[in-house]
Amino acid sequence: MIRSLYLLSFLLIFSVSGFTQNLSISGKVKDKNGEVIPGAGIYLSGYKTATVTTNDGKFTLGNLKPGNYDVLVQMMGFLPYTKNVILSDKSAVIEVTLQENTIQLNEVVIRTDPNRERYINLFKEFFIGKTPNAAKCKILNPQVLYTDYDDNMRVLTVKSNDFLVIENKALGYKLKYMLQFFEYNYNTHIVYYSGLPNFEELKGSGSKKRLWAKNREIAYYGSSQHFFKSLYQGRSEEEGFIINKLIKIKNTNRPPDSLINANIKRLTKAQHGVIRFGSAVNDSLNYWMTLKKLPREISTLNRAQVLTDTLVRQYQPNLKTMNYKDDLYVMYTKELETVDYTNNSGHSVGRPLDVPNYEISVVHLLQAPVHFYASGGIHEPKALLFEGFWAYEKIADMVPMDYIIPSK
Repeated sequence: MIRSLYLLSFLLIFSVSGFTQNLSISGKVKDKNGEVIPGAGIYLSGYKTATVTTNDGKFTLGNLKPGNYDVLVQMMGFLPYTKNVILSDKSAVIEVTLQENTIQLNEVVIRTDPNRERYINLFKEFFIGKTPNAAKCKILNPQVLYTDYDDNMRVLTVKSNDFLVIENKALGYKLKYMLQFFEYNYNTHIVYYSGLPNFEELKGSGSKKRLWAKNREIAYYGSSQHFFKSLYQGRSEEEGFIINKLIKIKNTNRPPDSLINANIKRLTKAQHGVIRFGSAVNDSLNYWMTLKKLPREISTLNRAQVLTDTLVRQYQPNLKTMNYKDDLYVMYTKELETVDYTNNSGHSVGRPLDVPNYEISVVHLLQAPVHFYASGGIHEPKALLFEGFWAYEKIADMVPMDYIIPSK
């Protein structure tokens, strides 16, 4: 079972500030010979915003607020392209040069190994997810994925030479996802992936659109995006989040490593290479080996609620930051865990007996400090490690960063 998962689907997502002016990102797309490329797709990561280049290779993405954006460019026959653009008080103009994609289909067939199908299925499970929404998702072009397994390190890596296209019939989106990194470690059972998505609305009847709107709302509420957006606004408690701390304390039942190792060495030597079942030496050795397997630290829940004004600081006009010790234990009190999640997902975390069956996530800070935007996007791709419900929800339950909650 997967014990923990680091999940960051948006790298350097834009922030929405209080400024009212509308800005734009414009530019021209060319090939390496300087020839303009008409018809190239231009997207904003995490957005539904998109356009195509004109006959002279030009494009404009307008009606933008100050913030941090990733521009994605796609054109048949060329490698996908991304460029980070920061807007403050004026619009930006960029130049894009695309490189030809020289990888042919026959090369893909040659490098395919007998385990590819198993690796792709594993990738789908850890990338798309195993939630009810994941059952209604489909990768339309799995042929762009390349798998590589390191037998010594026991690490599976998946890469792509083109946008991954995902159809989500649960939320009514088609995603173009630039997969930048995917890694599953069989030893630690930790998954890390990062990438740049763009959302496109699926076409459907009125009844389908109403169902999609309902499912999107359910997916958004209680998500990590919802949490960080409410945290930025100083409304996490009002939005239903309770923040506690998991305090790590020394395990007093585990002796120091020096003592454990010394006794194991002494008892191993005393056996003279022969293990006698039931002997005192053998029993003592088993005792010290058992102690060696005990964790050095034990996590205990501090029930005192963490106040957001002590946790969060303003870093820049459009960026906030937090730095903390121990781990955040976040409960979302407006939704309960499903029976399937609790019993079958492998992600459920422990809770005190008097705490209702709220959705609970644990947030480990791996790289301090962590910065986040008003949209709920995280700046650093490897800053956080999620356990619990936020590790359970993946691409199948993701909504755009510009998602607007329907008015009641």
